[in-house]
Amino acid sequence: MDLDDLALVLDIDRLSFPVPWPERSYRYELTENPASNLLVAESNGPLQRVVGFIGCWLIGDEVHISTLAVHPSFRGLGVGRTLLEATLDEMARRGAEIATLEVRLSNTAAISLYQKLGFDVVGRRAGYYRDNGEDALLMTVTGLHGRGWGADGGGG
Repeated sequence: MDLDDLALVLDIDRLSFPVPWPERSYRYELTENPASNLLVAESNGPLQRVVGFIGCWLIGDEVHISTLAVHPSFRGLGVGRTLLEATLDEMARRGAEIATLEVRLSNTAAISLYQKLGFDVVGRRAGYYRDNGEDALLMTVTGLHGRGWGADGGGG
């Protein structure tokens, strides 16, 4: 992901989350945060465009998934899974052994995806989301090396 992708990423973010990240946060992640990694998925065809994105922070041997979103028109097609697997694969190559994330308790589709990829619920953050006070589930997966993420085998 680079600054040229920002307008489409912001559109997807607004369509995906009740409280989207502000543009300045993405700019910071792209230009100033050395722990930040951002990846986009693009559609095939003559009108290539960003259809999803993922962000994470690699700190020591832990990768924290900070955001993951797919344009509504492209949901259910494996874009989110592909983004997550590619990110986990790359972060494992860079030394990550554990991945963590928070997910809304009501986001059953995302929870299902994360569980298919080996994430387990390890905690709950009460009132985590500011828009409605919803709880977040804290999920982790360990042993990232050797799982065969992405095209190498699917991770789960």
